[in-house]
This record gives sequence, structure tokens and C-alpha cells, in this order.
Amino acid sequence: MNSKTHYDVAVIGAGMSGLAAGIRLAHFGKRVCIFERHNAVGGLNGFYSIAGRKYDVGLHAMTNYVAPGVKGTPLGKLLRQLRIDRDEFQLCEQKGSRVAFGERGEISLRFTNDFAVFEAAVADRFPRQIDGFRRLVERIKSYDGVSLEAPIESARAVVREHLSDGLLEDMIFCPMMYYGSPQERDMAFRDFVVLFRSIFLEGFARPPEGVRVILRVLLEKYRAAGGERRMKCGVRSIVEQGGRATALILDSGEEITADHIVSSIGYVETEALYRPKIELPRSTSAEVGRLSFVETVNVLNRLPSEVGWGDDTIVFFSAYSPFLYERPADPVDLRSGVLCLPNNFVYPAGAGPSEGMLRCTCLANYERWAHLPEAEYQAQKQHWLEAISEVAQHFLPPLSAGTTLRDLTVARDVFTPRTIEKFTGHFAGCVYGSPKKNRQGTTGLSNLYLCGTDQGYLGIVGAMLSGISMANLHVLQKS
Repeated sequence: MNSKTHYDVAVIGAGMSGLAAGIRLAHFGKRVCIFERHNAVGGLNGFYSIAGRKYDVGLHAMTNYVAPGVKGTPLGKLLRQLRIDRDEFQLCEQKGSRVAFGERGEISLRFTNDFAVFEAAVADRFPRQIDGFRRLVERIKSYDGVSLEAPIESARAVVREHLSDGLLEDMIFCPMMYYGSPQERDMAFRDFVVLFRSIFLEGFARPPEGVRVILRVLLEKYRAAGGERRMKCGVRSIVEQGGRATALILDSGEEITADHIVSSIGYVETEALYRPKIELPRSTSAEVGRLSFVETVNVLNRLPSEVGWGDDTIVFFSAYSPFLYERPADPVDLRSGVLCLPNNFVYPAGAGPSEGMLRCTCLANYERWAHLPEAEYQAQKQHWLEAISEVAQHFLPPLSAGTTLRDLTVARDVFTPRTIEKFTGHFAGCVYGSPKKNRQGTTGLSNLYLCGTDQGYLGIVGAMLSGISMANLHVLQKS
């Protein structure tokens, strides 16, 4: 056997979970190589450049933020397991966020990294629901949401045991669905617990330079631990023999062998590598998710604070109740979405983005984008960029008379489900992967394991914890 092509562990995909798995394994002396099809790391949470400007993809904020010294939290476990000093991530807290419902967001619940702010907002707007809300919070706090054996039960059903107001129910579900649910209309209660804790009980933070800081730290830790990384080097197929993965065939045709393989690219996407003869329709299989998004980015000629938009970090909005979290019939659903203003975190003096920026994310229909001729595709991108920009203004404080978002914009971009599929490999552009999750991370092959989106931990911190947990469970504990 040629030792140059054999590894203890091969990791497929250099996203957050793949990098975390690689670091953890390399720390314990495993010879690890991460194989990434594209020329940049990050996967669903990366960045790109246009005309000298860097744009984040995916990351609005890192959830699970807690103040220094707080023990027993996902963030603390992550830092400890990857041997990262907290200051290396340079996390800066949010100023404050809102859930805004109504045609102009007139019904609003504000929250910060202090849960008491959200609790007070619920008590003020829904006084008859506050006792039930507090009982729900206590149930969430006592629930073991990260257990690999946690039962699957409807989050809607559990919440309705405590709340009777459908509007409050929808306003609570809106942020959690947009920030992690692969399931339409409902989610598993265990996922609800994880997301509620990460968003409302813990909170949002962001490095001054965005996702690049987090990726830079992960890459430095991986290199320092001795891990190898091969970029622009995708995996074309997995060779199966006797119920084991015996080799990886790269896009170049090169063959790589490994004792263990950890795949971060998704359940169905991984299965397609070793079962190539099985037809896996990308948008009709029950195991392929139905939810994708369009996101617009507007770079502004002024900071948000200079136009009256300085208080909101993230706004989750729905023009109507009931809130509909499902694949729309149209290319984009303008009825709900997420606004993010990356300037509105509590940065040190002189830090943070130098230009104003507004990002807006809305649900999208993959099928309506996937097969458009190029000219029509570009025209549709511009049409929806304008439409989404118009809607965004409805949920932010009004600009001065006669001023529009377009007047403030000096550069802009938009990405679609087609963009997501191209650069992440997720079938049908499904950001949160398959509705079918596998907490154990096992597959049909005894030495091939899943981490990341389809293993089932949620959020950026969850993705990294997924990589760590699967490395521990399937490789390090068996060594």
C-alpha cells in the first residue's frame, strides 16, 4: 500500500463540521486529510469576494453565545474540545433583535442576549400567555436536547400544551425555523429545544470580520495539529466491499484509502457516492429536503445607524399570521424572511464592517430556479433582488422622505437555490439538508459516518460539535 495515499481518517467536506472533526482527530495523532471540491473552506458558512469586497455566506450571527465564565454550555464544550481560547473567536454581542409580524411589523417582540428582555416582551404583548410561556421555558431548560437518544415528538404539539395563542406560537417558531429547521411547518421538539436555547436563552454574537475569523481559527488549529487538506479535490465516489468503504475515488480519478471516512456533505449526498446506480431525484425524494432560500446583500453608502437603522441586529419577519414555513409556489416567498444588519453588534471602537450592509433572506422554490436558461436566470435574480429590497424596508424604521434602500446602495448581490447547490453540493439547494436526521451518524457502511447538517446538531456551534461528537464516538472511542 502506498502510504502517501492512505489515511487513518478521510473527511469529506471542509465546512464547519468537517474542520472540527479534522481538528479533533488530529489532536489525537490520527493521520487525517480533508477533501474539499471547491477552492474555499466553510461550505454553508463561507465567504466570497466581488470587486474587493468580502461577503459572508450563511453566517448572520453565531448562536449559543454566553458571557465568559458561564459553565456547561455548547460554546464552552466546543472551545474546550478544539483547544480554542475564547478570545480567538473575537465574539461581539448583538445590540438586539426582533420578531416582527404584520404588514409593517407592527406586532413586535424584542430580544437580546439577556433572556429577561424577551420574557418581558412576551408578558407585555401577551399577558394572558405569560404563565404558560414560563412553564414552556422550564420544560425547555430541563430537556436533554443533545442526547443521541432523544425521542422525536412534534414541537407544535408540545408548545400548544403551554400556549393557546397562535400568533405567539408563530412568533416563537419563526426564528427557529429560519435558523435551522429542514422540516416544513413543524419541527422535532428536541430541535426546538436546541434552537430556543441557542437563540433566546443564550444569544447572538459575531466577530468584527465575520465568518472569516472563525474559519481562520479553525484552519490554524487544524494545521497546527498536523492535519492535511486538499482543496479543489472532490470525492466522486466511494468504493464499497463487504459492507465497508474500501476507497475514495477523487474527481481526478485518483484513489485514496482510509480506515475511517467522515462525511459532512449530507445523508443523501453521501449515499449517492456509494450507491451510484440508485436514482435519487434531487427534488422529489422524501429524503431530500424541500426548503431553500434566496438571499440579497445590499452594501450601503452610510452606516445603518446614520439612517435610523442602528438598533436592530436581526429581524425575523412575517407579513401575515399564520406564519407559513414551507416551500413556496413562487420562486421566492416575500411574506416572511430574515433581515440582518452586520454593523449592529457591540464591536470595540474602530472595529466592525467599514461599510453599511443589509442582508435579507427569504424562502425559495428550487424547481423554479434550477432549470432556467442563463439569461432568464440572471433576469430573475435582478427582479427578486428589487422585490426583496422593497419588502425589507417595511420591517425597518422608515427612511427620510423620498429616500429608498436603492438610493443608499452602492453594491449588491443575490444568491439563489442554484447557487447553494453549486457551491455546497446540497441537493435541491437545501441549506438544512434532509428532514431525515441520523443522530448516531451511521450509514450503510460500517466505517463511513455522517457529521454536520444531516447528523442533526443545529447552528454553527452545533455543526462543529457534530464533527467533534462523531469523531469521538466512531473513531477515537474505538481506537
